[in-house]
Amino acid sequence: MGKQSQKLRAFVTIGMLSSISFILMLLNFPLPWFPAFLQIDFSDVPALLATIIMGPVAGITVELIKNVLDWIFSGAPTGVPVGHMANLATSILFILPTYYIYKKLKSTKALATGLVAGTIAMAIGMSILNYVAFLPMYTYLLGWGTFDMYETIVLGILPFNIVKGVLLTVIMLLLYRTMHTWIAKQRKAYTPAV
Repeated sequence: MGKQSQKLRAFVTIGMLSSISFILMLLNFPLPWFPAFLQIDFSDVPALLATIIMGPVAGITVELIKNVLDWIFSGAPTGVPVGHMANLATSILFILPTYYIYKKLKSTKALATGLVAGTIAMAIGMSILNYVAFLPMYTYLLGWGTFDMYETIVLGILPFNIVKGVLLTVIMLLLYRTMHTWIAKQRKAYTPAV
């Protein structure tokens, strides 16, 4: 396959996966024991597929397009996409460790290890980022009022991201088990950017 056709195929695949990711993002739902602004969705699954097949640049691109589309269609209070920025940060923290661990062995065990590492990175990283950036942004830019940082982060954001990571891990491992031959074939057709 020539370089031009490979690039075109990559653009088409990223576009398709971004569309699926955007649709999955719309199908979000809350979990009753977490704050209402924390919503579970499975829009990271197409981005993970893009990452495993084409590399992290493709996965991050899917995440970026998904968030831009959701921001355009759903809007953001005062025009500030704080939630979308948080979603993008969450996704990057999850997919990068997954990719770099999976890349070493390209096996189900490596993927499982990467997904666990991604879950830990996402849970801890988003706890820190919410403390230093996102919760203050919600307070000052969107006028949400002040947060009880301990309650919101330790009892809300941290366990929420662990639950989200576990759910994404289960779904990805089930998908990988049924699609590993196709994924391996697709990987050969693409040269990961990183």
